[in-house]
Amino acid sequence: MTDREALMSSNMFPTDAALERELELADRNGISIITREDPGYPPLLRLIYDPPAVLYVQGRVEALSRVPVLAVVGSRDASDYGLRAARRFGSELSQAGFTVVSGCARGVDTAAHVGVLDAGGVTVAVLGSGLLRMYPPENECLAGRIAETGCVVSEFPLTAGPRREHFPRRNRIVSGLSQGVLLVEAAERSGALITARFALEQGRDVFCLPGTVDSAQSRGTNALIKQGAFLVDSVEDIRAHFTIEGSIYHGGS
Repeated sequence: MTDREALMSSNMFPTDAALERELELADRNGISIITREDPGYPPLLRLIYDPPAVLYVQGRVEALSRVPVLAVVGSRDASDYGLRAARRFGSELSQAGFTVVSGCARGVDTAAHVGVLDAGGVTVAVLGSGLLRMYPPENECLAGRIAETGCVVSEFPLTAGPRREHFPRRNRIVSGLSQGVLLVEAAERSGALITARFALEQGRDVFCLPGTVDSAQSRGTNALIKQGAFLVDSVEDIRAHFTIEGSIYHGGS
């Protein structure tokens, strides 16, 4: 299926003229459009229920297929502890050879991306808006940095805004691109918990960084640990897990 055919079948564009404008806009901005039939479509994502028919990619498409790969997610209203931990885990995961996936949101996501980039690693950002409607807007420069060595990805049309219903769909891609998900901080009601639920449904491992018992931002992660998520306090815990699960570490099922 060609890019044109995939976009037509998505029903996102009501007219041929709208479709032509989208293709021209992608070409003008150096944005790749890949479909499930393309060899560059990420193999892990292809395995999930309801994988995106189309992915818009700014940056290096090959970053989507690198393993090992781990998602790092957490609260937008992260504490200083959460921000420090996310940055440290992003940095140390990249030094251990992991590609790090996150959602480019405020808080933990941003800190994880920055930690990877500062360590010279590769990170993938999945947006809940179109690639030409960066959200949050203050992360536009960060997205540019990410695209230099990794990539920024969305399933939404290029100028689509950040609608509430987009973010759960974004979260299924974050977990679907990854072999496991690390929650750094998450309150009892948190988008990060939605990502963890998708990960479990997709057969991916869930890791949690424990927090103090009096921290509202750690209630979600602490509850997941009680329910059987892997408690970690270092990157070595994660690396050891994937080394033991050798086929998973190397991208197998």
